[in-house]
Parts: sequence; structure tokens; C-alpha cells
Amino acid sequence: MMRLIEKGLMFGNLFEVSSNALVERYNRALKHLTGKETHLTDFHIDISGYSPEIGDELDDDLYLNPNGCNRQFILLSTQQKSAPLLNAKFSTSREILKHFINDNERQLFALTARDAVAGELVNSIYSVSDPARLFQIRQVEIEADTTESHIVDAHNLLTKIDTFQTGADAWWDDVLIADMIELAKKSGDIVRNPINLKTATFRQDNFYTAHFGGIYIFRDVKRPAAVTVGPPEAVVPLPIKSVYGFDDRNGIARFLEKNGLVESIVEARNLNTAALLQQRLDFILVDTAATAGEDLTGKSRLELRRVARRHLKNLPEAFHALNDLLRWVEDGSDWPNIDSEHPAYFYTLRATQTKDRDLVNMLLAELTPMDVRQLFICHKEAFYRAYLTWSDQKKSYVADFLAEEYAVDKAGARRALFGPEPGMQEEPSDAPQDVVISQSTDGPAIPAKDMIQRVGPWGAVRRAR
Repeated sequence: MMRLIEKGLMFGNLFEVSSNALVERYNRALKHLTGKETHLTDFHIDISGYSPEIGDELDDDLYLNPNGCNRQFILLSTQQKSAPLLNAKFSTSREILKHFINDNERQLFALTARDAVAGELVNSIYSVSDPARLFQIRQVEIEADTTESHIVDAHNLLTKIDTFQTGADAWWDDVLIADMIELAKKSGDIVRNPINLKTATFRQDNFYTAHFGGIYIFRDVKRPAAVTVGPPEAVVPLPIKSVYGFDDRNGIARFLEKNGLVESIVEARNLNTAALLQQRLDFILVDTAATAGEDLTGKSRLELRRVARRHLKNLPEAFHALNDLLRWVEDGSDWPNIDSEHPAYFYTLRATQTKDRDLVNMLLAELTPMDVRQLFICHKEAFYRAYLTWSDQKKSYVADFLAEEYAVDKAGARRALFGPEPGMQEEPSDAPQDVVISQSTDGPAIPAKDMIQRVGPWGAVRRAR
């Protein structure tokens, strides 16, 4: 994994803790939350304050996430909001923390100037003893305060000020006045500089959890379902009607289409379909060539094609189908028959622009593991697991590609692949024009959009079913 770390593809963009003051504040917060302390004098932390170095020191990667359920956090700076979340057990956790920091940035900036802010992402359960308990999670609330209880003290001081101003004979209450003075020494002038964090409660209806081998839960859709990475029988019974395992490709495909969660890459707006298909073909070539022991260092696309000719018989069925689809896009060759059982099927989809876009792309990335770029962008934990199984040739090629082609413009790459963030409006002039493509070499010309409407993203076989 050192290759990924050196290229900034793993543990990248973490917040560095190296000053004595920050280390001391971190230790106070760590002891406050867990009763433990670190002896390290410099380390790096993610958005939640988790440090991989401290995880190694304590031999506990979940020292801030006991039972993998209610994530605790330590904020030393609002700059942590741009850091990743490591060892995430729920797909929503990072966005919840990021929203919390953004919504309270001014207050958190002031608080972290003198102390660490420690807290917890609290839901309605304290452990995940069986898969069914995951469905008891409906919302997550953030509880936070400094290690010296500045927020609680400020609330207490406000209450006492109110009593002092409105209570009968409160002006003569020496105990009340003494309490106010002591609290003011800790919290400062809360009249001019109020200390209060906005209530932070977040709905968690649709999410991915790494528990039990990985489960995607969709409750806030027209036809709710759960999709399990492993065999469904290992996690059932679940309190939801439809449960699909990764082997049930038809079931997953039906679920995604019926809920309008996916679209064909051929009809997707603002997507260079030919470039995307060509890149996915290259990734499959790399996988095949690396398995055969080919040295892929510095290989151009032309050289990869030469490699393909040498290993043509070993190329998977998905490669040939995607190549047929590329020819259909580029020169109007025969429309390929790619139904939901075909190995190439999920490579022909992307998520629609809904609030669950990132979750659906995460699912699609795990269903299309040979597209290493999408796997890295959408599901890093799955990428790291897959990376450990690759040959050294493939590891080197993929690391170089991601460092040189993706990392230089992450936002642009995501926008090009997945479209703008959900809810963002685009100018009508950006809409693609209908591309006229022949259904077959001898057949009549049919607009691409009409072809998709005729057969759907499933292919003609699905319609026959």
C-alpha cells in the first residue's frame, strides 16, 4: 500500500497535528471520550479526528468508533472538513460531519482556538448485534462540546442570567452571582460572543453499511429494498420486503430501474460516452494483461491495443460487449444485446441525478470492479481491498493512472463522469443533440435516444421477458 500512500491516494488530505498545543488538546479530548491517551508527538487525523498512526499505536482502528455504531469525533480545526473519513462503517457519516462543521463553522472556529471539540454521532441503537437492527436507525443527532464544557457552561450561564434578570430578589442572591462569575470566567462574554451550536439532526433513510459484509439499504424510494454484497441468506430475515444479493443481477437491475435510480450512459447528459467506454475497455485490458504477467509501465493506449491482440482469447465477455457498444456509438454498427444478466450490463449505467446519486454510484462501482477509477472515487474501502489482490504490474499501472489522470482534477473528473451535484440547474443549451446512429449496417438510421427508449437500458432481451 506504500505506493498509494506515496502518491497521495491513501491517507491523503489528512490534517496534520504536530504542535504541542494541538497534541495536548487532542489528548484531553481522547481521554474524555475513551479514557486513553497517545504518546505520539505528531500524527495525522481525518474529518472525525481518527488517526491511523494512533490506531496502530493502540492496536485499535475503531478507538473512536466502538462497536462500529456511534462514531465519536475530535475537532481541532474547521480545516478537518476537507479531510476524508477513514474506516467508515456508514456511508452517510462523512457528509453528516461535513454539514455539521459547515453549519457551525464560525462557532467551531472560535471554540477550537482554545480547546478541542469532542462529540458523537448518536443514533437510536448502541450496537449492531444483528442485521435487522440496522433498520432501527432513522436519524443521527450530533452531540458536541469542548473538553472543558464551554457550551454547557454557556447554557447554564444564560439560564442564570435570565434568573438574575427576572427572578424576585435575584439581585440580592450572592450564591447566584458567584456562580455567574465563575461560569463567565470559563465561557467568556456570551452576550457579545454567544456560544451555541445549531441543532444537528440528520435523516438516514438510504445508506450503505460495511457491517455484515456490506449492505445497501434503500427505504426512502418508491419500491424499498436492501442489496447485500454477500449471500442474502446470511443476513435475513430483514424487516424489508425485497432483499437482493449481488448474484441476483436481474433483481438489482429491476430495483434500480423501477425506482429511476439509473440511466444508460448512452443517453446520459453531459457525458462523453465514447471516452468513458474506451477508458473502461483499457482498464479491462490492463487487468487481463497484468494477469498474464505483462509489464504495463508507461503503456500508451496504442500499446495496450497491441497487448489486447496478444491476449484476445483471454479477454472477458464484458470487454467484447463494451467494444461492440463503443462501435455502435462511434460508427453506427449493430446494436449490442446487453441484458441484465450480461457481465457488461452494469458497466453501461450510471446513477441519475437524485439525492441518492452517490450511494447508487457506490453500488454500481462495487458491481463493476474492473473500472478501477470509479471504484476508487465511489468506494475507496472496496478499492483498497481489491488492490491487495492485484498483481504488482496492475498495482503500478493503476496507481500511476490515478495520480496522473484523476488526482490532478478530482472535481472535474467527478463532474465529467457523474454529472453536476444533484439539484444544480444546467443551461438548456448544454443538452446533447440527438445523435443519429444506424441500428445495423443495413438498417434505417435511428436516433440514439429513440433506441434507448425502445429497448431501455436493459437491452432487447429484457423487453422480451
